[in-house]
This record gives sequence, structure tokens and C-alpha cells, in this order.
Amino acid sequence: MKDVFIYMGAAFFEILGCFTFWKYFKLHQSPYWLILGFISLIIFAFLLTKVEVEFAGRSYAIYGGIYIAVSLLWLYLAEHQIPDTWDIIGALVCIIGACIILFVPR
Repeated sequence: MKDVFIYMGAAFFEILGCFTFWKYFKLHQSPYWLILGFISLIIFAFLLTKVEVEFAGRSYAIYGGIYIAVSLLWLYLAEHQIPDTWDIIGALVCIIGACIILFVPR
């Protein structure tokens, strides 16, 4: 279960890092946003090395499902947009897939 929180933290920092680039390149905000972006992306990559999964590819697959759900949370909390029904259904499908990969015994 600890890994789920690590994945959620990694997703937060990846989204934050990418959002800073979005703000700079798409919204024409200050280049200082890029400093936060680089730091966030380094933290994201570091956190992914802390999960208890043997293979990187499997870790990234699990992360993908969690990333989608956290992205929708970001959409709601940071961008003040309510995810629609299809967003929620899609995220649930991805979370179910991530849980199968993470929790099914091998």
C-alpha cells in the first residue's frame, strides 16, 4: 500500500512539473516557472525509483493508471474544472488495471 502513495506523490510532481512548462510555453508566464518545473520532474523521477516493484516497465504501467486519476484530481483542484462522467469512468478502468498489475500475486 505504501507504493500507492509513492505513485500518487510521483504523479503530483510530474503533473506539477509539466504544468509549469504549460504555464510558460502555452500561457506565456514567467520563465521562473521552469525552475519549479525542473525540480518537480527530478523529484518525480526519484520517487519512481522508491517503489517495491522489480521491473521498471511494470512500475511504469502501474504508475500510468494512478497518473490518470491524479491528473483528474489536478484538473479539479488546480484548474477548477469538474471531470465529466467519462473522465471518471476512464480513470476507474485505469485504476482497476493498475491494481491488477500491482496486487495480483506473481
